[in-house]
This record gives sequence, C-alpha cells and structure tokens, in this order.
Amino acid sequence: MARPWAGNTWDSALSSEEFAAIKGVGFEPVGQVLGTAVFNIGYTGVWGCPGAWSVAGGAKVPSSMWASSLSQLVRTMYSARRLALARAVAECRALGGDGIVGVDLRVGEFPAGGLEFTVLGTAVRARSRIRPRLPFTSHLSGQAFAALVHAGWVPTGLAFGIALETRHDDWRTSRLASWAAGNQEVDGYTQLINHVRQDARKQLALDAAKHGGDGLVVDEMELRVRESECPVYGNSRDLIAEAVFVGTSIARFGRSERPAGPKPLTIMRLERER
Repeated sequence: MARPWAGNTWDSALSSEEFAAIKGVGFEPVGQVLGTAVFNIGYTGVWGCPGAWSVAGGAKVPSSMWASSLSQLVRTMYSARRLALARAVAECRALGGDGIVGVDLRVGEFPAGGLEFTVLGTAVRARSRIRPRLPFTSHLSGQAFAALVHAGWVPTGLAFGIALETRHDDWRTSRLASWAAGNQEVDGYTQLINHVRQDARKQLALDAAKHGGDGLVVDEMELRVRESECPVYGNSRDLIAEAVFVGTSIARFGRSERPAGPKPLTIMRLERER
C-alpha cells in the first residue's frame, strides 16, 4: 500500500466533480482503500419463542435468556462492520492519509456461507501541517465533504446504530393481519418496528458521541423484517425486526457561531445607460 504513495501515483473512487471539490478545501486524494470481513451471522444460541407482547400494556420485557441472546447477535453485527472499517483505515494510514471520504459499506451473502462486509472509499490527505491523531471516516461525497468544511465542520467518524427486536405472532395479531379483518392498523406490528427503530436511533447517537461529534449526518436507514417458525408453539411464527442506521459524526472547528460559507457575489447592473 505504501508503494503508490511513494511513487506519487494514486487511484480513487471520486468523480471529477468530487475531486475538484476536495482539492478546493485543501485536501488531496492519496488512494482507494478497501476493508472486508466475512462473518457467520444469525446463530443466537437460544431455542424457543421470546413470548408475545401485550397490546394494552405496551411491550412485554423478554426473558433474560432471549435478551442476552439478541445482545450477543447485535454485538457480532457491530464487530463485523467495525472490523471491515478498521481494515480500510489501516490502508489509509499506510498511504499517509488523514481520513476516508465517500465510504460505501456493503453487506452481501458470501458464496460459501455467511455474510461479507465490505468498506470502500477514498483516502485523502490535508495540505496542512496539522494532522489528525486518528484518520476520520465519512460517508459524505466529495462535494458534501467540501461543503461541510466550508461551513466550519469536520467529520470525526462513521457511526452505526443497530437494533434487533423479536415478537411472537399471537392470535390477536394474526387475526388483525388477516384479510377478514378489513382495513385497520395491526398495532402489534407497529409497536415492533417503532421499538426497533427508536433503539437503533439511540445507539446511533451514542456511537456518534464516542467519536467526539457535536452532531450527526444520517446516511442510511434500513429496516428488515423476517419471519421464522416458532419451535415451541405449533403452527405459529416469530417476527424478527432489524434496524440499521449509518451516519457520520461531525464536529465544529470554527470559533464563530456563524457558519463560514462562501462570500456573497458582487452584483453589477448590465443594462445600457440611456
């Protein structure tokens, strides 16, 4: 990885507009970086149903066994993303970069089994004597990164918010979701997705704070709901909701409360004098 930097050659995932924008705020691309990790995701170590949620009293607290099982799975999902990101950051350091812009994190099935987590981005280096202690990571495009710097903000790191919730499909929910029930809200499903999204948003904010950010620019909000057969109660199912939020933590570097934007244009009259 150090050879391209030593030879003054580099590649990138930037468009020409992104390249110009990054150059305009004092940064140079030093090379494309890649980080990847393959994980086996899905095993919880628990056999059984988590139990139904009551509608009138809100969500029923799952058993400690199920709660710890879901927590273990969420930790694995965080670890896979962070490991792939850390490997991209290691390549950025090898190239002499100060950060990565345009981070594209992809999750896909690996042919031999499991999931492949891939991070792709462009390492950049500031034309300045001031170097960050750790390379920053950001999903922002070149133009968005330049606009952020012009406004007096800098990215501090890519943040994740991941949450898993499960709900046993009880008789009341099944009845409301059937075609015979007509057009009405299935409140059990609403509670499930609201709860998992709120938890993911909370975790995203906590992760952004760990990067020392004053704010957060959200990039991606995913919600996936899958079903599985309940092994305890016959002819019934469990619903598993997964919410994943991705964003960039940002911090203000200017002392002024007023954003430092582009200067106003001078307006001149072009009409001919009579």
